[in-house]
Amino acid sequence: MASITLTNVQKAFERNSPIIRNVHLEVGDNEFCVFLGPSGCGKSTLLRMVAGLESITDGELRIDGRLMNNVPPAQRRVAMVFQNYALYPHMSVYENMAFGLRQAKMDKATIDSKVRRTAATLQLDTLLERRPAALSGGQRQRVAIGRAIVREPGVFLFDEPLSNLDATLRVQTRIEIARLHREFRQASAIYVTHDQIEAMALADKIVLLHAGAEMEKHGSIAQVGEPLDLYHRPKSRFVAGFIGSPKMNFLPGFVTAIDSNGIEVELTSGERVQAQVDGRNVSVGMKVTLGIRPEHLGLAAGRPGAQTIRCVVRLVERMGEHSYVHIEGGNGDGKMLIAKLPGNGGVALDDRIELALAPDACHVFDEEDFALPPLH
Repeated sequence: MASITLTNVQKAFERNSPIIRNVHLEVGDNEFCVFLGPSGCGKSTLLRMVAGLESITDGELRIDGRLMNNVPPAQRRVAMVFQNYALYPHMSVYENMAFGLRQAKMDKATIDSKVRRTAATLQLDTLLERRPAALSGGQRQRVAIGRAIVREPGVFLFDEPLSNLDATLRVQTRIEIARLHREFRQASAIYVTHDQIEAMALADKIVLLHAGAEMEKHGSIAQVGEPLDLYHRPKSRFVAGFIGSPKMNFLPGFVTAIDSNGIEVELTSGERVQAQVDGRNVSVGMKVTLGIRPEHLGLAAGRPGAQTIRCVVRLVERMGEHSYVHIEGGNGDGKMLIAKLPGNGGVALDDRIELALAPDACHVFDEEDFALPPLH
């Protein structure tokens, strides 16, 4: 087991702007932490800094309290699972899993015990004599994970390990990784992905990194927390738009009233919506953005007294148990919104509908795109 502490960590290549900026983070013993963010945000670079494969420009990295800035990778008690498996093609599954232990001069009996026990856990015990070319993608990834497990590291590092797998194998291997972490509980884990569904499914803690045009924020932490904290209580419009699939709808407007029940927002369409958020840091007349997730929009029929927005259906994607309904309305600027409705919702192209939205499901973002805190 090992805890990881990053204090004011930065990374810059030569004289360029930092790609990792002012990272403060604690990863506890046995914790499964996911580095999440769009491509290019620096999440893999941050992982490689923990591994010792990239140097740290500024700040401190500690593992179990020991300063690691200049410690070689082999002495950090970390094991890394790469995106491309990184297996030796001329070696069998057994030899690939045993390689690191042999390099550490471990005795043959101990190596054999560790490899066979781990192979059985990963359902690789019947494949030990095969070479990687004779394995499926999912089996190769399990070999790479097994090679890391037998070393009994303090920290597991996963660099987008599922990105080379097809959709079915991604789900199966994701479940396998979660199960292994629960069973072994022998190490902390840091897992890099751009897939927020993977992050939500696996993480004890998500670290969402900024990326984009605002270079003063690029590579910094947008929010850290448990998956449902980021989903229900995003701190900014960036977090709200990244977490959730389909992403949150955003409707521009301005504040028309503030009271103990929250604030009232008038949308550019002229409709008014009540949101149960703390309005102490805004004033009447201030421009804001209302956020509502597709799954929190529902047909208003049968909901007397519900607050609604009027819309026109422009596209319906029928997925079976639910449909994604692309609608125009509410925002007043012609941009599409998305509602996630039941698969048999009975809406059709060009229908004029009213959608209900509950005040406690509405998010509000100020002029600087920071979220107003919910009342409850």
